[in-house]
Amino acid sequence: MTDNTDFTPELTLTPDTAAAAQAPQAPNLTLEPTLTAEDAAAAQKARDEHAVKLDESQLTDAERKMVNDFSEKIDITDSNMVLQYGAAAQKNIASFSENTLNSVRTKDLGEVGDALAGLVGELQNFGQEEKKGVFGFFQKKKNDLNAMKAQYAKAETNVNKIVEVLENHQVTLMKDVAMLDQMYELNTKYYKELTMYILAGKKKLAQAQNEELPKLVAQAEKSGLPEDAQRANDYAAFCTRFEKKLHDLELTRMISIQMAPQIRLVQNNDTMMAEKIQSSLVNTIPLWKSQMVLALGVENSRQAMEAQRAVTDMTNDLLRKNAETLKVGTIATAKESERGIVDIETLQNTNKKLIETLDEVMKIQAEGRTKRREAEAELGRIEGELKQKLTEINL
Repeated sequence: MTDNTDFTPELTLTPDTAAAAQAPQAPNLTLEPTLTAEDAAAAQKARDEHAVKLDESQLTDAERKMVNDFSEKIDITDSNMVLQYGAAAQKNIASFSENTLNSVRTKDLGEVGDALAGLVGELQNFGQEEKKGVFGFFQKKKNDLNAMKAQYAKAETNVNKIVEVLENHQVTLMKDVAMLDQMYELNTKYYKELTMYILAGKKKLAQAQNEELPKLVAQAEKSGLPEDAQRANDYAAFCTRFEKKLHDLELTRMISIQMAPQIRLVQNNDTMMAEKIQSSLVNTIPLWKSQMVLALGVENSRQAMEAQRAVTDMTNDLLRKNAETLKVGTIATAKESERGIVDIETLQNTNKKLIETLDEVMKIQAEGRTKRREAEAELGRIEGELKQKLTEINL
């Protein structure tokens, strides 16, 4: 078998590239894929297309005239004017940022939460009855009902406290909503002022860079004097400093742009919270009270039902006991009424005893007669013996 493997030597000045070309490519996993230059350029182009360009189309005719007139008054060579240019609007925006930050802070609803937690505990304990036996029912029911009424009064007091707290928070929230409306309007005003400052400044800067600065440069080149060259350099520096100032104003304007949705977000949150509180005041709180009244009514009905049941059970027990007593008494009376004055058994026993007595008497009498006859005979014998003895003596 012939081996076709090529062992011809190869020469290269880029060994790493050649080895990489021959080596198999290993899988490569990444969460951040590298963009090609074309992709990056396309992405940047898309961003540029969607970028908002600041121009006078956003202004009304009166505002355009104001910008044109104001741009004529700008002196970029006045350092103090450049320093203070648009500073008032910037300070207003900074103040608004602080106010918005204070408004964004979470409202302190801890008091409402504590009251609600207390109410939940009251409602959980409301209507719970202590487990008791049947005996002593009537003595305990009055105390149970009074205890439940006391629970209702306590729960109602807590509900009224919550209503007061919620109403106060609702008033505060509505004031915040009104204040945020004012903030939004003022922010819109200052945003428009910043826009006009920037447009006027750019108009003046374009005029300075395209007209005044070329004139000074041309004058310096023409005269060759160092003071003219310095004047041109100073004017260029003034233009650069003013351009930086306009950039700062653009940053402040962006803050103002971001401020508008922030204000509306906070305002919407406050409005929703106020609406939620309103729903609690007109729906939840009355529902709680209605449920507590219903619970009290149900408890009254239940206790009345149990009392009626106890009375019915007691009546039935009395009827059963009375029926049993009546049965026993009636039977005994009937037996006694049917019984003679003297029981036949008594008569039979008496008669038996009488017969036995008579028999004994007759027996005793018979024995007495026999004994008397025997005694009479014995007396005759004794008399005869005595007479015989006397006769014998006389002889």
